[in-house]
Formats: sequence, structure tokens, C-alpha cells
Amino acid sequence: MRLTAKYPLMTIALILFSSQIHAVEIVPVEEVEWGYLNPARGDKGPSAADLWGDRTQDTASGILLQFPKGFSSPPHIHNITYRGVVIEGALHNDDPNAEKMWLPAGSYWSQPAGEAHITAANGQKNIAYIEIDTGPYLVQPTKLAFDNGERPVNLDKSNLVWLGESDVEMVEQTEAKVAYLWGKTEKGQLRGAMITLPAGFDGNINADGEIFKAVVVKGSVQYHAEEGDKALAAGSYFGSEGESHHAFSSDPEQVTMLYIRSSDRFDIISDE
Repeated sequence: MRLTAKYPLMTIALILFSSQIHAVEIVPVEEVEWGYLNPARGDKGPSAADLWGDRTQDTASGILLQFPKGFSSPPHIHNITYRGVVIEGALHNDDPNAEKMWLPAGSYWSQPAGEAHITAANGQKNIAYIEIDTGPYLVQPTKLAFDNGERPVNLDKSNLVWLGESDVEMVEQTEAKVAYLWGKTEKGQLRGAMITLPAGFDGNINADGEIFKAVVVKGSVQYHAEEGDKALAAGSYFGSEGESHHAFSSDPEQVTMLYIRSSDRFDIISDE
């Protein structure tokens, strides 16, 4: 029996499925190589690690940033627009004069190119996933500020709009849920979404588009790769290009949350 809920960006399906497995890129968070985002500031500033792409080149990329407890940047701008997802701790990203709005894990924000802002951290350990559509990713002084027509977004996890269920933290969650964050629905157009999987989910994600990238935001997954299972904790990444099949099982004790960047529809499929 096939149960399918059709939505603009993604179809959530509960079916039995088999498909050819395509090559994927898998990066456990324990294996990323950390370095200082700004070597001149050293450990007083954020540490950075590439998950995919190269933030120093004119290309899209996804990175992890880790902020020291109590960190607060001086006002600055970036030359490009970026998106952020809080993975651990509490982060604030806003106008230099704005009241602090601490975003917990599972929250999302976007920062337009050219707009002056500060970034601050309030947790014991603070990690965010940062994504750009083109590089390089540069930090520049506010005297170079400009208005590119975009406006920032700060979306606390409690304000995410989940399709099919209002509270994805419920213990009795039994199906995958989706919250759309940005992008367009047309084939070949980039879009970003947050999905949650129930505790003990066992199944796969089948992606149709040329771009599919997933970052574990909360919980963990056991990714079933051809060479053996890979344990992917929060901050880990897996992705592919072209039609692909990703088989995995999720944390048996808690809801797992993934951030997904894609250029076409994808199916979430349970083997149960």
C-alpha cells in the first residue's frame, strides 16, 4: 500500500521501495577539519570547517562554524548572502542595535549581502551550518555596506510551520514532517527545507534533482553505505548529484531533524 501526501516542494511517502544506489558524499562531523575563520583573531573568533564545496572560491558551499561561549562580533558585512541553521547552543544574528534574540538549535536565519550586523553566541558550545550560493565568503567592514534589496530572516524553531502536525517534538510523532524555508518550487530551482523523522525511522530518501545535500541538525542517523554503516551525528553531512538513493535509520530515542538543500522533489520512504 502506498500512502502519499503531496506538497509543492517534496512528497512524503510511506512505501516499500527499491532502486539503484548512486554514489554519495558522506562527511561525519567527527572527521571534519577545523581551522580559524579569521586566523588573525585565532581562538577568539569562530572556527570553520567545510562540509561541501569551497567557501574561498566562486562556487556554492556549506560550512560549519563554531563560536566560543560569550562570543560577539564587531559590526560587519559580508560580500554575499548566506543562510544559517543553528545546530547547537544559542546564536544571535541581527542589526548591531537590535535586542538579543537567541536562536536555539533547529532555528534558521538568513543574512543579506552588504547589510551591517553582529553575530553573538550564548551557549556553552555553539555550532551553526552556514550555506552560500556563490563565493568567496568574506567578512568586510561596515564602511562597505550596501543594500542589495533583500531583507534578513530570523526564524526561531518554535515558529517553523510544519505540514501535517503543529508540534514535531511530540513523542508520538509517527511520520516525517516538513517545514519549507526558502526557494522556489519549479523543477531545477533551488529550495531549502527542514524535515523531521520519528524516533527509530528506518527507510530512505530518494532524490530526483541534480542537487541534494542533507545536514543532520538534531539527533543522528546510521547511513547505510555500500562500504558499511556510517554514524552521522548532528553537524554531519551527506549529499549527491543526480538521481540518488539514501538509505538510513534514525536515532531510536528521539526525533531527528535534517536540513535539506535540493533542486527538485525528493521522497521520504519508510521500510516499515
